[in-house]
Amino acid sequence: MITGKNQIGNTLSATGTITFTTYNPELDRENDVVFTEATKEEIEQSLSLATDAFKEFRNISGKKKAEFLNAIADEILALDDTLVKTYCSETGLPEGRAKGERGRTVGQLRSFATLVEEGSWVEATIDKVQPNREPMPKADIRKMNIPLGPVVVFGASNFPLAYSTAGGDTAAALAAGCPVIVKSHPMHAGTGELVASAIVKAAKKTGMPNGVFSNLNSSGIEVGQQLVAHPKVKAVGFTGSIKGGRALLDLAAKREEPIPVFAEMGSINPVVLLPKALENRAADIAKTYAGSITLGTGQFCTNPGLLLGIKSKGLTDFVEQLSTEIIKIEPSCMLHPNIKKGYEANKSKIVNEDKVEIKANYTSDVHNNYAQQAVVTVEGKTFLENPTLHLEVFGPFSMVVQCDNVTELETVISNLEGQLTGTIISDDNELSSYNILVDALQNRVGRIIFNGVPTGVEVCGSMVHGGPYPASTDSRFTAVGINSIKRWVRPFSYQSWPNHLLPKELQNDNPLNIFRTIDGERTKDKI
Repeated sequence: MITGKNQIGNTLSATGTITFTTYNPELDRENDVVFTEATKEEIEQSLSLATDAFKEFRNISGKKKAEFLNAIADEILALDDTLVKTYCSETGLPEGRAKGERGRTVGQLRSFATLVEEGSWVEATIDKVQPNREPMPKADIRKMNIPLGPVVVFGASNFPLAYSTAGGDTAAALAAGCPVIVKSHPMHAGTGELVASAIVKAAKKTGMPNGVFSNLNSSGIEVGQQLVAHPKVKAVGFTGSIKGGRALLDLAAKREEPIPVFAEMGSINPVVLLPKALENRAADIAKTYAGSITLGTGQFCTNPGLLLGIKSKGLTDFVEQLSTEIIKIEPSCMLHPNIKKGYEANKSKIVNEDKVEIKANYTSDVHNNYAQQAVVTVEGKTFLENPTLHLEVFGPFSMVVQCDNVTELETVISNLEGQLTGTIISDDNELSSYNILVDALQNRVGRIIFNGVPTGVEVCGSMVHGGPYPASTDSRFTAVGINSIKRWVRPFSYQSWPNHLLPKELQNDNPLNIFRTIDGERTKDKI
């Protein structure tokens, strides 16, 4: 394992090495442990090791990779309270959230272990030879997914476990057969190093090649830039801001050999409130959404930051009820002073725009680094004319857009930037009268929710956690669930290849007993 360092303030040591610390936002002070910025030499070493490891790791069996992934899960659990306490000290999040996220992380690892041990995920496809076909013979052609090579994963600020060192990106890349270099997030370097130690222990216990995983710390952007620009890196996974993700995408595109970047970035997750639903249960919906907006201090990529409705008494009642309910909720701690600063700056930018009406704004004194929730409202016409109002405010904030009619509502939805989720709140049989809104929303989001809240992303095969830009840089893929493995592979064909030299997945006898598509039929049959 290779390690580097973290934030809030960084310093230069006597040896010229940059050092930094993490921050406890709940106690409003720096933590005691000092981390060291990864050097150019460490970056080169990690990438050389990963490149060498790929030669072996790409051919390791699904069973052995499953053992590795399960061992990572076991080692993370073995960290027990040490991991939980470190997590809480670096995030201000409660113990329950730490344990819940740890469970999600372990569950992801085990789901990928199950996937690769079974083996059908490679999508083996065989079109058999037809030597007598007229007018031309047909060659034997066989296709499967193969790993891309070393993958760089950037840790996410708001999920130190599930979207970071051993999170979904890392688990999927390792499952695919790609070595991983993690650029640890500076806000939770201690958590990252603990998890990295678990991965390294698991790698040694299961006989994985040296260099299959490295963890590099950094308090700034330089280490990440060097990694993405490096010719030995073959793909990038990122969860964070639009600015950060777009910078990495552009950097990767400028390389002599451009590489894929899957970045999950900004989303305000529109919620469409249909008239009958508001007429019949505005108060209940308002209470539910007050909780969703403030859940985790609003620090979720699926936080409902935009509520859309058609002007009516029901919508007016909803706005008033939401404003009342959201103020009742006690503010809570944000992840870092910088996150709090960004929240306040973006909230201020929105509320100071022309024709924006503040409906709720928690003004009582709060602890340092605690967020004060707010709700504002605007006319549909104003929202359409002012792109600033489309800005994501990362925190417990939401905007209600009041449209004159369904046509204006459809126009608002159609002019939104790409989003991770869209939600429709409807009464029974009401939705069938608004198909135009469903179609418009489907064109803008990766997942659509009926009568629920967007917060909460289930890890399963049917989940899509992505969407049109800027929700993600490639809407064809998901960042969550077993299908996220497809980001780190490419299709590869063998033509007229000797059977005994083919990968086991494509051999006639189907020794792995996986599902394959043979001449258009999905089967486990031998040839």
